[in-house]
Amino acid sequence: MGRVNTPVLTISQRKELEAGLRDGHSHSFRMRCQSILLKSEGLTSKEVGSITGMCHISVNSWLTRYKSEGLSGLYTKPGRGRKPVLNRETDKESILEAVKANRQRMRTAKAEWESKSGKSVSDSTFKAF
Repeated sequence: MGRVNTPVLTISQRKELEAGLRDGHSHSFRMRCQSILLKSEGLTSKEVGSITGMCHISVNSWLTRYKSEGLSGLYTKPGRGRKPVLNRETDKESILEAVKANRQRMRTAKAEWESKSGKSVSDSTFKAF
């Protein structure tokens, strides 16, 4: 059995992590808070991973990041994930113009907008925007 890397948490750190677990914005952030709390109770990384649905390597990585950066280290850093195709500031006016010109024909409005902007989006993305 491997060694257990148990973080020693102060009362304020424990309260911060419990608040993050309870009120965290994203599911991944809440699971990261939970993994740190479980590790502080003396569980192994594999046990914590089976509870939170993470791999034991991820549990150790988040623990290392928490030790170096604190609670802010458990947030997902900006720049991760797919970037949006449509931008609210730059595309809003041109899409509204295309829709106003072809209110009854959304596909025609989308086709005209795509030809002018050079961007390609799905019908559902265009309608949702």
